[in-house]
Amino acid sequence: MGEQEKSKLSRPKLCAIIGAMKKRQLKKEDPIAIMDSGLGGISVLRQMKKVMPLEDYLYFGDSVHAPYGERPPEEIIALCEENTEMLLERGAKCIVIACNTATSAAAEALRSRYPEIPVIGMEPAVKPAAKSGGHPRVLVLATPITIRGDRLHHLVENFDGEADFTLLEAPGIVRFVEAGICDANPEEPLMEYLRELLSPYSMQADGRIPEHVDGVVLGCTHFPFVKESIGRTLGYPVHIFDGAKGTALWTRKRLSDLGLLREENSHPGIALMNSDREKLPTARLLLSLPMEETEES
Repeated sequence: MGEQEKSKLSRPKLCAIIGAMKKRQLKKEDPIAIMDSGLGGISVLRQMKKVMPLEDYLYFGDSVHAPYGERPPEEIIALCEENTEMLLERGAKCIVIACNTATSAAAEALRSRYPEIPVIGMEPAVKPAAKSGGHPRVLVLATPITIRGDRLHHLVENFDGEADFTLLEAPGIVRFVEAGICDANPEEPLMEYLRELLSPYSMQADGRIPEHVDGVVLGCTHFPFVKESIGRTLGYPVHIFDGAKGTALWTRKRLSDLGLLREENSHPGIALMNSDREKLPTARLLLSLPMEETEES
């Protein structure tokens, strides 16, 4: 069962959350908080702003501890709890975990610790990839902890009759994006890394494709910032899927159900924060890049 399907609220649970909200006095005017292991969650923030333009946003990137995908789950939980406390102190009405790794490791712990706060997690876009037609061959790119975790494997198993999936660890992409190396300035080390990583799935000089794929799932929120570079490296038309838009739409529904969706705001704003202040110029750059839609979210 997927992240969004698991998060459907029964009426008793919905009433319990609304009751707890009243105690904390959550208001429509409070900001939506988005947190990530670094800069990748800005891909989710961009979709949030598009889907809910009247909201105010707090974004926190924990670049000091990036990448989370190489850390043990108990450490990720501790970091996420610390970051959530900080965002709640700043008045957040909702916590969006804009990181597949952190969702896998810490979402349930955060929901248990903060039952009064809507906690939204990421889900790799496995379902839309599987349902894209023709029993596709799908390559899922993600961080090591996401690839090795039960959550992704259970998600893939739900659709293994509709598509053939290959899971591939791609830890290096996070470090490139954290350094500001992305589609806007695809430096040679990034392209060299992608050529080596994707060699079995890429068109060779003689026109052969050793392991042809029909779709690529971007299972980390950093990865959309190198989507075009991934496509160029493969060298043939491929559908690319990421979960940012789906997460934004689900967040809007949750807030609407709880009466927390903002209906007017003459000056909506975004506050960018990072545990490494030197990353803020790169964060602003990534936020300002032109948006291109993936096939499905």
